Amino acid sequence: MEEKKKNEMPQDEIALELKNLRVKFVLEQETVHAVNGIDITLKKGHTLGLAGETGAGKTTTALSLLRLVPHPGKVECDKLEVAGKDVLSMSAKELQKFRGSDLAMIFQDPMTSLNPVFTVGQQIADTIMLHNPTTKEDAFKQAEKMLELVGIPAARAVEYPHQFSGGMKQRVVIAIALACNPGVLIADEPTTALDVTIQAQVLAMMKKLRDERGMSMIMITHDLGIIADVCDEVAIMYAGRIVEYGTLRDVFNHTKHPYTEGLFNSLPNIRNRDERLKPIPGLMPDPSKLPKGCAFAPRCQYATEACRNKKPQERMVSDTHMVACTAYDDPAFRINRPEKGGNNG
Repeated sequence: MEEKKKNEMPQDEIALELKNLRVKFVLEQETVHAVNGIDITLKKGHTLGLAGETGAGKTTTALSLLRLVPHPGKVECDKLEVAGKDVLSMSAKELQKFRGSDLAMIFQDPMTSLNPVFTVGQQIADTIMLHNPTTKEDAFKQAEKMLELVGIPAARAVEYPHQFSGGMKQRVVIAIALACNPGVLIADEPTTALDVTIQAQVLAMMKKLRDERGMSMIMITHDLGIIADVCDEVAIMYAGRIVEYGTLRDVFNHTKHPYTEGLFNSLPNIRNRDERLKPIPGLMPDPSKLPKGCAFAPRCQYATEACRNKKPQERMVSDTHMVACTAYDDPAFRINRPEKGGNNG
């Protein structure tokens, strides 16, 4: 398996480009290395699924894209461009205009994302007025249209967040995020707090709005089923690094990284209900005490001595598929480990 260079995508097809993102939190007694050098290239109109366990660095990555990492976080990055705009050089005033119009985010918990003392219509209207010169009356009318767009009657614009169910609150949060027609939308675990039926409704609505508006989207989730339903490309994160990246077919049908394999093995097999689950042993490493070599090596059944001592390098296994795994340097690993695919197809 030889190393190859990633295909260069024409700039006019790129919605978001991120190069070598590093995020650390410098505390008095330790330094937490939350994100450790990741690259993302998001094509216009495509959806990227960012998956991994809790603590992998997914949300920190999203906040970095908006330059919202809280103190004492320190963000370093070689390149961050959205719609051709250099986000790293933006002033505070420029960032205020950028957030919501070029890049918007649906935050993880709709219960805490809404202000309880303002009506939902007013909260959407405030977002519209921040980015567009318009009157309060016109902004409120647009807010009512946004509510109808996400399946909420316009008459409910005068109601407060506590008068809405969890699923309806999530729809309101989505309406706020889409109010100024952003080119890129980040959805951070948008259905975690919802029951299965409402999850399906919200995801179907998001896909419909994405397609109608031609948006690009980053879907952050630990649910591989959601990724299979919504995404075009997949990035698997572990301990602040992307360990596997490719098209949906690449990652699901031609799984390369042992961690991705472990995620699939942790899922129930719908074709064989008697098959036992195979959870990944152990826990993700403490981000303030990352191991010398591969962060996944202590949990990996294929780990070699080289894995424990050498940081894995990214390698292209096809034009669209990347894996970061030192074990591929060992010919025996490639010979003795047949190609894996997700157990649910």
